[in-house]
Amino acid sequence: METARIGVTGLAVMGRNLARNLARHGHSVAVHNRSPARTKSLVDEFGHEGTFLPAETAERFVASLERPRRLVIMVKAGDPTDAVIDEFAPLLEPGDMIVDGGNANFADTRRRESALRERGVHFVGTGISGGEEGALHGPSIMPGGSAESYAALGPLLEDISAKVDGTPCCAHVGPDGAGHFVKMVHNGIEYADMQLIAESYDLLRHGAGLEPAEIAEVFRTWNTGRLESYLIEITAEVLAHTDAATGRPFVDVVLDQAEQKGTGRWTVQTALDLGVPVGGIAEAVFARSVSGHAALREAAQGLPGPSRGAAASTLPDAVEKALYASKIVAYAQGFHEIQAGSAEYGWNVDLGAMATIWRGGCIIRARFLDRIRAAYEADPRTPTLLTDPHFTEAVGDAQDAWREVVATAAKLGIPAPGFSTALAYYDSLRAKRLPAALTQGQRDYFGAHTYRRVDREGTYHTLWGADRTEITS
Repeated sequence: METARIGVTGLAVMGRNLARNLARHGHSVAVHNRSPARTKSLVDEFGHEGTFLPAETAERFVASLERPRRLVIMVKAGDPTDAVIDEFAPLLEPGDMIVDGGNANFADTRRRESALRERGVHFVGTGISGGEEGALHGPSIMPGGSAESYAALGPLLEDISAKVDGTPCCAHVGPDGAGHFVKMVHNGIEYADMQLIAESYDLLRHGAGLEPAEIAEVFRTWNTGRLESYLIEITAEVLAHTDAATGRPFVDVVLDQAEQKGTGRWTVQTALDLGVPVGGIAEAVFARSVSGHAALREAAQGLPGPSRGAAASTLPDAVEKALYASKIVAYAQGFHEIQAGSAEYGWNVDLGAMATIWRGGCIIRARFLDRIRAAYEADPRTPTLLTDPHFTEAVGDAQDAWREVVATAAKLGIPAPGFSTALAYYDSLRAKRLPAALTQGQRDYFGAHTYRRVDREGTYHTLWGADRTEITS
């Protein structure tokens, strides 16, 4: 019986394109879907691209895989993933591996990896970024799981991943849920990046008085410099597009209610659990949430606001600097969360390697990821990207413009939560003293939660309701 090097079950768009990518690179691929018609469609349409071994049953699918079996699941996260694992795990043998390429919650991945490890089966939670085009032409791939599983699986994933300067955009992230954790944070950064770009557009349109087509040209110019990235590139395309039905700018006929699938929310929830401040990512998630509350926004339409002033011709240059500085903050917060998660779960994630594999294939691919990679190569223990000399200089150069943009947005009543919170985070880090001292005093007053002092060790409480003497707690 002919065998395949790897198998893919779940042949919706992502699964189908990933299977095609593997076949195009010369790897024989077993393919399976709950609906056999979808399997047949794949082979009929794309069988010429390589070697596909279709299977109608789970037993036939598993039997067609060479040992150790590499079985890739491309189904919806949550219960559907558990159902597929329950179906295939009993058919596997020790040393085989199940690869989950969906956007799973890393906590689910840790649970599944632990359960399957007891059976001798490797579970590899794998983040895949780049959308359907990336899956077909070369995504950024973030596999977790054991080092043993990566030894057998890694070469195939590296082969089909995107390449930048000959380097695969794929690396072993770390044990159990590390791969899906890093993909989650990647998506959180993506939320923040998109929000900052949207705020830039809003400021250029309603602060500088530019039309969408003119703003598209601004973004095209930015894409030739340090802001060069996939998101800046596609933003220019979207803004330049004209709606065929109305002749209006496309951006003006799209309902202004942004959707989300959950990974950004998970990033914020996990950051709260880890005690890591990711305000830029959180504001991006909340901005989408605000946009979706149509009835609330409708009720607030009559609220008073400032009078709009004259268009500011110098605003585009200031926005470029503010956007770059705020992006640095967003990435700094994301990498801080990865650093904290790695420490919490003992993953030993290489932050420089993560920047390296995000340079191509993924949605947040950008020129300045090379600078992030260089920062962590120079000092793997860098506490925050903001202290790296290159980024310190860039943010320093942006100070006046950054503050001007935030002030202009507030003065004109243009919502800019991304820019504002990025600047507030930056100022919080550099402040010698924060008002948290007052917060601690308040907590001690109403709840006897105690406080520490700057001049001696120990924990203290003031008897606020009595003679206000201080006692050691």
